[in-house]
Amino acid sequence: MHSDLQLLGRAVKQVQYRQHRALDSALAAAGTTLAQWDALRAIGRSPGASARTLAAATFQSEQAFGALVGRLVTQGLVERRPGHGRRIEHHLTQQGEQVLAAGHTIADAVLADCFAALSATDRTALLALLRRTAGGEDE
Repeated sequence: MHSDLQLLGRAVKQVQYRQHRALDSALAAAGTTLAQWDALRAIGRSPGASARTLAAATFQSEQAFGALVGRLVTQGLVERRPGHGRRIEHHLTQQGEQVLAAGHTIADAVLADCFAALSATDRTALLALLRRTAGGEDE
């Protein structure tokens, strides 16, 4: 028999999996993937940030983030610029801003569907509980 904690962990993973699948499918309409859009979102929130900072914000290794941002540079969505010392800064291009904005619209619709079974009060409570569980981390 599984413990309640294991059931809870699995339920969180099921919701995350469903959400990621739905987002990835829908974001294809904007010409991007969930991983790419998440990287654009992180760069949009922190223009000029280093790969290390952005990798942490997107829950990736620096190597994985570097490969991903390399594809975004090739697609004309991100620019890398020299920063202080050896640091490389990351910025969205105009096209990157457009893909990011389209992704926000798509994500809002997908997430509204994913959480439709919850009232606004339930969503607020769930967000508070998840933030507390994550150690107070915020997006």
